[in-house]
Amino acid sequence: MNNELIGVIATYALTVLLAIPLGKYIAKVFKGEKTLLDFMAPVERFIYRVCGIDVTKEMNWKQHLLALLAINMLWFVYAFVMFLTQGSLFLNPDGNPSMTPDLSFNTAISFLVNCNLQDYSGETGVTYLTQLAVITFLQFVSAATGIAALVVVFNAMRDKVLDKLGNFFDIFTKTITRILLPISVVIAIILAFNGSPASFKGKDTLVTLQGDTMHVSRGPAAGMIAIKHLGTNGGGWFGANSAHPLENPNYLTNMVEMIAQVIIPIAMIFALGYFLNRKKLAWSIFGVMTAGMLTFLIPTMVAEVKGNPAISAMGINQTLGSMEGKETRFGAQASAYWSIVTTIISTGSVNSMHDSSMPISGAMQLLGMMTNAFYGGCGVGILNYYIFIIIAVFISGLMVGRTPEFLGRKIEAREMKIATIIALLHPFLILVGTAISSYVLVNHGNADWAVKPSAWLNNPGYHGFSEMLYQYTSCAANNGSGFEGLGDNNIFWNVSTGFVLILSRFLPIIGPVAIAGILSQKKYVPESLGTLKTDTGTFGIMTYAVIMILAALSFFPALVLGPFAEYFTLYHH
Repeated sequence: MNNELIGVIATYALTVLLAIPLGKYIAKVFKGEKTLLDFMAPVERFIYRVCGIDVTKEMNWKQHLLALLAINMLWFVYAFVMFLTQGSLFLNPDGNPSMTPDLSFNTAISFLVNCNLQDYSGETGVTYLTQLAVITFLQFVSAATGIAALVVVFNAMRDKVLDKLGNFFDIFTKTITRILLPISVVIAIILAFNGSPASFKGKDTLVTLQGDTMHVSRGPAAGMIAIKHLGTNGGGWFGANSAHPLENPNYLTNMVEMIAQVIIPIAMIFALGYFLNRKKLAWSIFGVMTAGMLTFLIPTMVAEVKGNPAISAMGINQTLGSMEGKETRFGAQASAYWSIVTTIISTGSVNSMHDSSMPISGAMQLLGMMTNAFYGGCGVGILNYYIFIIIAVFISGLMVGRTPEFLGRKIEAREMKIATIIALLHPFLILVGTAISSYVLVNHGNADWAVKPSAWLNNPGYHGFSEMLYQYTSCAANNGSGFEGLGDNNIFWNVSTGFVLILSRFLPIIGPVAIAGILSQKKYVPESLGTLKTDTGTFGIMTYAVIMILAALSFFPALVLGPFAEYFTLYHH
């Protein structure tokens, strides 16, 4: 076993070991039990008083969704205006310009919905003011929004029949003050002490070893990099993201950033077990999600280590694997692990260029986002998985001839209709978006738009199709990474992906919260010998099969036209 593989295994193992106690702590926070950070209570009460919030008033599921959607709309307007005017505002030492209306629209939505798709280049596209007051702010509140929505579902899944499911603003605020902010401070300190910038100085002028003069952007980056990973956001301070040496200086920071972006999605699984006192269910979900991760990770690592046959044919030794476009400081296996984990958990940050991945690796990255249910983002990962549980319970109930139940509540037609719509929405947005972009490219390639469609793709053929497919998949999965051979900063891509971002963020939150809220109002039926158990290995396998079969049926034709066709062309030319 080589050192690179040992590093990957150690990183994942440490993540799980830290996630278990963190999950227990998160459950205590939202159950109202005593924790080490109870000293934040006065700060929280001050926020409630200033904002005129009465946290003693509990909300039903409809009131929770209304509060969530209303405050997110307010943040969108704020972000859009800030990006549109940033060039004339303060804290802009590098003199970066304001964004165009279409780019402002796309960027505001992207960071609002936890996607962090960047159609601009990090250090040159925004100012220090918008990096901090808009992007970093949205990275905190978007992650807190997802976790708050999941906690509402946790409340609805309790044994008692509930109409009131806590107060959204109380859950949301505590998510920031007691989880996201404290951990981000620790991560930011580690990054700053290892070389990530943490000042308000402008660009520095350096002379390279070759004698060239270059200007290196700086700024208060460490704090933003911390929450971008912890909140499964992913947008980089620098355009090269975590492949940039100031954003990810060494192997320690690479491990810290990797752990940071996986720890909350896994911790929320264990938090569910502690919160509901159903630890066996939590371990079952963790097992299915881990199996899903390995399904995509193993082929990717094999493909990247094996190398590119076209390069081998040139007589070049690839003992280190396929390294073109990869992070040479950490190795092909570390980059492969990063690429898969960040696509299944919706972070979307990169420490290597996904456009340079081998075809099978690209297919696995796409499938990680297409399934969109293994670990997932902060809160929303389990919300997506919850939809598949409902579908699996319904199918299993039909197979054994019993009324489908989950946690003591019967699954009936209304809940199944909602679950089915949400499950079909994801492939619909991806495939329709890709089809429209392909049609525009083929039939209007020389149209005089902001950027001619014929100039969209640096790579023609199968890989070019994959670039467009990846863009909509990334948006629909709230991921934000991309095959960067695509020229996406133009009116078509900014507007079309903007609408995909909105729909793919809020409808998959509304659906699970609505299902959980409806189920919570039904009579609780205690488990009996005839109850279909949902915390067993058998049901876990059933859920895994439902997820993979739905993904295969929905996306296999598109994958055949893209990465699989590229694979067979490369290996059987």
